[in-house]
Amino acid sequence: MPGSATVASMRPRLRLLSAVIAAIVAVVACSGAAAAPTIAQAWARPAPAGGNTAAYLTITGAAGQADALLSASSPAADMVQVHEVSTDASGMTGMHPIDRLDIPAGATVTLEPGGYHLMVMGVKSELAVGGTLELDLVFEHAGKVVVVAEIRQG
Repeated sequence: MPGSATVASMRPRLRLLSAVIAAIVAVVACSGAAAAPTIAQAWARPAPAGGNTAAYLTITGAAGQADALLSASSPAADMVQVHEVSTDASGMTGMHPIDRLDIPAGATVTLEPGGYHLMVMGVKSELAVGGTLELDLVFEHAGKVVVVAEIRQG
């Protein structure tokens, strides 16, 4: 039968092509970004234009993957820093920026008044109660996660 030799000679090539495609799909599936942590209860205090404010939220790490919050920014502010409130040996309480906030796999870390928080500095326009503030969080493994925080009195 004419042509049957051609089909038979193509089978090894088709098997090889199928194996190559399967390998590419596996590599692409494994090379994606880590699962993003879950962000909830995001809110920030009101602030005048040019002022500073603080933002708060909860971060729940993805199951099976520890991560760390490395930085934050906002199109509505000049700068956002991850801060921690601490008390020194003399009893003085103050806040200071931290380089990273570790998020254990499956655990929840709360950013709240008197503890970890996002310090939003140089607000470009007034943040009024009822409005929102975009926060761009950068995680070590999950990469950038965009959050919208509600502006409310705290």
